[in-house]
Amino acid sequence: MQVGKDMVLRLLIVDDSVEAAEAIVSGLRNTGIAVRPSRPESEDDLVALLANQPLEMVLAAREATQVSLAQVMQHVDATGKDLPVLLLVDAIDDTGLLQASTLGACGVALRGRMEQIETIVRKEWTDLSARRALRRLETQVRETERRCDALIDSSRDPIAYVHEGMHIRANSAYLEMFGFESFEDIEGMSLLDLVAPQHVDEFKQLLKRLSKGEAPPPRHEIEARTLDGNNFPAVMEFAAASYEGETCQQVILRRQELDPELAREVEELRQRDQATGLLNRPTFLRALEDLVADSAQNASHHALLLVEPDHYARLLQDLGLDAADDLIAACAKRLQGVLGDGDTAARFGEHQFAVLRRGTDYAGTVALAETVRAAFADHVLDIDDHSLNVTASIGGVQIGQKIASVTAILGKASQGVQSTIGVGGNRVEIFDPGAVDRAEEDRVKAWVDRIRDAIDGDRFVMYYQPLISLHGEPNEMYDAYLRMQGEQGELVQPLTFLQIAEEHGLLWEIDRWVVGRAIADIGERLKAGHRTTLMVRITEVSLQDDSLVQHIEEQLRKHAADGQLLVLQLAESKVFTHIKAAQAFQQKVAKLGVRVGLEQFGSGLNSFQLLSHFDADLLKLDRAFMEDLSSNPEHQTRIREIATKAHELGKQTIAPFVQDASSMTILFGASIDYAEGEFLALAGPEMNYDFS
Repeated sequence: MQVGKDMVLRLLIVDDSVEAAEAIVSGLRNTGIAVRPSRPESEDDLVALLANQPLEMVLAAREATQVSLAQVMQHVDATGKDLPVLLLVDAIDDTGLLQASTLGACGVALRGRMEQIETIVRKEWTDLSARRALRRLETQVRETERRCDALIDSSRDPIAYVHEGMHIRANSAYLEMFGFESFEDIEGMSLLDLVAPQHVDEFKQLLKRLSKGEAPPPRHEIEARTLDGNNFPAVMEFAAASYEGETCQQVILRRQELDPELAREVEELRQRDQATGLLNRPTFLRALEDLVADSAQNASHHALLLVEPDHYARLLQDLGLDAADDLIAACAKRLQGVLGDGDTAARFGEHQFAVLRRGTDYAGTVALAETVRAAFADHVLDIDDHSLNVTASIGGVQIGQKIASVTAILGKASQGVQSTIGVGGNRVEIFDPGAVDRAEEDRVKAWVDRIRDAIDGDRFVMYYQPLISLHGEPNEMYDAYLRMQGEQGELVQPLTFLQIAEEHGLLWEIDRWVVGRAIADIGERLKAGHRTTLMVRITEVSLQDDSLVQHIEEQLRKHAADGQLLVLQLAESKVFTHIKAAQAFQQKVAKLGVRVGLEQFGSGLNSFQLLSHFDADLLKLDRAFMEDLSSNPEHQTRIREIATKAHELGKQTIAPFVQDASSMTILFGASIDYAEGEFLALAGPEMNYDFS
């Protein structure tokens, strides 16, 4: 499981030092983990937090005195929750390890070693998530088994479960077929006892093969025998199953009223698509489920391909709608012509085909897909009086243990088809879960190249969202959001590329572009008679040297812009971990009239303590406070506290991501200065909001 990207770690830190706790929180955030911390200052606080807050982990200092380690372990145990506790120590020694083991702590975290803290936190969080997921799955499995049991009981099909040839479960229809009154009459009876004598030896060999794990036949024709000794022709269908934890075989036994040859023909028709002669979708899905189960149990490898003719709608326009079946039949015939005897092909959708090949590796899967693609691209289809050159888009999956899920396999294959269609078709895209790491490297490299091209080719754009004064201030203010233009002109959100830019040292260049563009916009607005304040985000990377300060000075001079109209935003957590660099940076840009604000304010353990060291001009609340604000009294109280303290310090406050009118009422009552969000105005490429 990947943690820290789309999930929030609710962390309880027990430590006497607020600064030390904040340093751990900031360190974890810098590694990409979204942390929502809390810190008790007394035993009563600890009890209240454990009772009322959903938590993932506790990090407890061994030497804490406000709330002792013994108290932490006692109250965590008393909750009965699956809540891992990590022991925070200054150094690892025998005493610390023994104490952690004795108290029941899950691990030891070394204060001052952020890499080790991150590693142990991620490990315990992953384990906790896995345990929670397992419990949910077990509950779902029990519920599913209960429903399946009820369905089997009410089914009109005679169904039994057999373990090592003995009956362990049978429904009413099965008992009625053989003349039994209750399951107790058949429990433990061998399935061989219900087979006509002339078929016993043959059926015994079949049971032996099934016991060795061999795949069952799709259907097995036999003569069955009732309790009173009457024989009747029957068809058995087998499927691997489990019953109350026992691996077994599910047997569906149907009386064969028709002539056996005719019955086989009817069954064949039931499994086939009439237009193409290929398997139909339900039959193919059963075959796919069998291969997926085989991969999960035996680590085997198989191939799935989804094949879709390109430009199908246009082809129908050329041929006429009445030729749709002829077109599909011709495509199916071309597909069958390049498949082997052991391959399974089906009509999977209106104009989509599916192919299964057993026991093939990734190279074999790619080769099969290329063979199918070439079969379409290199030949002409003859349909009545028309000759067409039809190409195909192919998406595939290398089936193995890492993706032993029918839903996931079909999803990846469908994504592959859509991806190849999106770039013109006549292509192959195969997903290999074993090559994810390699593919990720290629993806990152491609993104790095795109970011560099965007920087060099000026393909970044800014979107502007107005800040609305809640108390009548007439100022024009916009928050600027960075976007990147894709190759087709589409806009790419910053979350998609900023992390990659950070990992490859490109953030400082992006910061320079953002600030330069904002200053140019301010200059243009001044020439047009508008004093417009722009707020832009910069990263902590730009705090490390003077290049951005020099760039700001040059751009202000170049565009005749007023520095007072530029507000640079820094994340609270980044300032906390780079406090001296942030102080020095603020002093330098202040000489140019530029202001510096804090965003994500209130996310730390003691955000106002930071203001005693860093004199921010504006405070933008953390986005988390705005989630369900109208129904969250805790967030409402916290916002009022922040606004009150901020006004006492002479700071202005901003509430982002406002979602509804009730939130506006709460913010107004809390004396928040400015609000922004899609409820008020959408961000757009133009600064055209009417502030009057």
